[in-house]
Amino acid sequence: MTVPKNHPRCGVCTKKLVKNGKTSAGRTRWRCKSCGASSTQSRVDVSKKAEFTAFLSWITGKDRQEAHAGSARTFRRQSAWCWTVPPTAVVSGDIHPQIMLDGTYFNDWCVLVAYTGNHVIAWQWCDREKNASWSALLQQIPAPAVAIVDGHKGLESALREHWPETKVQRCLFHIQQNIRTHLTMRPNLDAGKELLALAKALTPIQDLDQAAVWAGEFASWEARWESFLKTRTYAKKNGERPSHIGTNQQWWFTHLRLRRARGTLATVLKNGHLFTWLTAATNEHKIDRTTSPLEGGINAGLKHLLRDHRGLTDDHAKRAVDWYLYLHSESPKDPWTFVKPSHWQPQRKQSTTIEEPIGPALYDTAFSPEDGNGIQQGWGRRSR
Repeated sequence: MTVPKNHPRCGVCTKKLVKNGKTSAGRTRWRCKSCGASSTQSRVDVSKKAEFTAFLSWITGKDRQEAHAGSARTFRRQSAWCWTVPPTAVVSGDIHPQIMLDGTYFNDWCVLVAYTGNHVIAWQWCDREKNASWSALLQQIPAPAVAIVDGHKGLESALREHWPETKVQRCLFHIQQNIRTHLTMRPNLDAGKELLALAKALTPIQDLDQAAVWAGEFASWEARWESFLKTRTYAKKNGERPSHIGTNQQWWFTHLRLRRARGTLATVLKNGHLFTWLTAATNEHKIDRTTSPLEGGINAGLKHLLRDHRGLTDDHAKRAVDWYLYLHSESPKDPWTFVKPSHWQPQRKQSTTIEEPIGPALYDTAFSPEDGNGIQQGWGRRSR
């Protein structure tokens, strides 16, 4: 008669075990009828799954460590292996009507996130936002119909290279923020006051007719203040000059900040990146005009996550961010599917023993009988 595979055997004599009551903890006790050894059986995978579930609940929540174990030290010891489990986001290959792209910084590293407005598609770790970093992210995702960006130069160059057919929508909030940076909230010049009012007037726009009216008002503003924007200041001998002006420069534009603010609006309007959310919208799909769903949703959640778990090392903080982004992706799999026995049973490195050469070394600090520095016998200063 064959013994069922799930029937335990004795670890001493390998004989069949029989049930012998329960322990004080309620676990089944097994006894060997041959040698009398008693033991209990445990499912390592079940206990490890409970540890991993508690780890994810802690790292993505606000509970203290001792809430998931008897003490914080016990929890850290039991969940130490969980940091070695990396989540992997699988890109479905679907073409989305819109994708929001933005980077969030944490200390000396940055994570670039691609977000549809409902879920995370992919993310990329880097040291800073640059063309190579954005290219690594864009190559993972099929080109969408519209990309909503904040105007970073490295991102714009990567979009032209990898998603040439994708339309671009500049975030209106970032545009208005750039205008306020140049003009301040209370500009002194009349031209600056009018331009700031035009920037604020972008918010109430809801259709293409209102967008056309705004574009006409902006063109009228440029024509009205054209000569004023070209006003120059010439360098005087031994006179003070702005810090951004070179020593050999003979003149510069007097109202440089106003020109920069004008250039911000003129560039996005000329490139067609200002009202893409209206021109590319369809009856089935609505296009967002800001990256606020990404900034206030995913990015803000990452900030809160690291604030609640402040003190993590860089590697642990990155792993926490990985799990947060994965759990906010579309239809994430059960996190336990990423766990393998090798995660909680890491292979020990085999120590390599170096065989010492037999006999005295050629170059060493030890004594050698050949050079007369060996152990001497007899009394010191013995006369012969």
